[in-house]
Amino acid sequence: MSDLDARLRTWRHHLHRHPETAFEERATGDFVATVLQEAGYEVARGVGGTGLVASMTKGASPRSVGLRADMDGLPLTEVEGRRHGSTSPGRMHACGHDGHMAMVLGAATVLAQEGFDGTVRLVFQPAEEPGRGARAMITDGLLERFPVDAIHGIHNMPGIPAGHLHTRVGGFMASEDNFEIVVTGRGGHAARPHAVVDPLVTGAEIVLALQTVASRNVDPVDPAVLSCTGFVTDGARNAIPTQVRITGDTRSFDPMVQDLLEARIREISTGIAAAHGVSCEVTYTHEFTPTVNHPEATRRAVAAAETALGADRVDGQCPPAMPSEDFGVFAEHVPACFAFLGNGLEPGRGGTPLHSSDYDVNDDVLGDGVRYLVAVAREELAATGPAQASW
Repeated sequence: MSDLDARLRTWRHHLHRHPETAFEERATGDFVATVLQEAGYEVARGVGGTGLVASMTKGASPRSVGLRADMDGLPLTEVEGRRHGSTSPGRMHACGHDGHMAMVLGAATVLAQEGFDGTVRLVFQPAEEPGRGARAMITDGLLERFPVDAIHGIHNMPGIPAGHLHTRVGGFMASEDNFEIVVTGRGGHAARPHAVVDPLVTGAEIVLALQTVASRNVDPVDPAVLSCTGFVTDGARNAIPTQVRITGDTRSFDPMVQDLLEARIREISTGIAAAHGVSCEVTYTHEFTPTVNHPEATRRAVAAAETALGADRVDGQCPPAMPSEDFGVFAEHVPACFAFLGNGLEPGRGGTPLHSSDYDVNDDVLGDGVRYLVAVAREELAATGPAQASW
């Protein structure tokens, strides 16, 4: 094992043992800042709350590139018995952000030691899980203070062979919108249904009717998911409820599809409620923007991955994925590419699903992530054309 491989594992295990959730990543930021300052980077803290940006300029090139890592863990309890397990009750790195940070720290170390021509910026983003951190950093002046010509990020992915990289041009990860439908009638005794206005039957009909939206209202060539995920009433075994609350979310890539989904949810819910004589209120919120990869940034990412990992381990035309990622906000402002780095196929060897209490990053892929990030940084810095003045 090389010295860098050992450091990657040490960094990753430390971060895994000390997870912090959204906008609480202060100790995480302290650790990351220390490593980067020791490598010679200038570090700015408190960007977007608990985020940080590290910068280094070498040579005379006006080109600049950003490498992004997410910092927050999840409010989950980790399985016991893991040597580097969480020491924070009810918190764990169940999505691999500890691994992403270690990879970017490794890439930063290699670039500082080997040199480059241009400016490298390392963006450590808070609050990815709730989809709030990227916007907070941009609102806090990230775009003006730390301009880059392109930004790149990766996410470990169980179910993809270890060390393989997947990406694509265009829609890569979906938006996420949330909805809540509150149906209100008049409850009463279960033995006297004729004396009540039953919101439960109405709610059930709404849930079933919403299943036709994706299949009958959305063009089949446009990916879309509509899922009802919660159905809660204030009734009892022998009492018909007064109120039913339906919750769920939608996933899509096209803003027009987002608008269509919202419109149909409102129309179907209020229409069925009116037919049954109950009231209905619909709340619809936009949580995550879709992640849309820029063509040139993606071309450079694929070229870098083939150089770093080998062409046989790179898929530059993978299918889009319906989960969401806060990186999409950066991609709205600057040429960007997000990619999946395979974590492994077998449970316990990288294949355990994300957001599981027994999930863990496969340490064997950390070096692959570093090699890719170094290669893509060099690819962007070597690109021709004028530097972008700001995001």
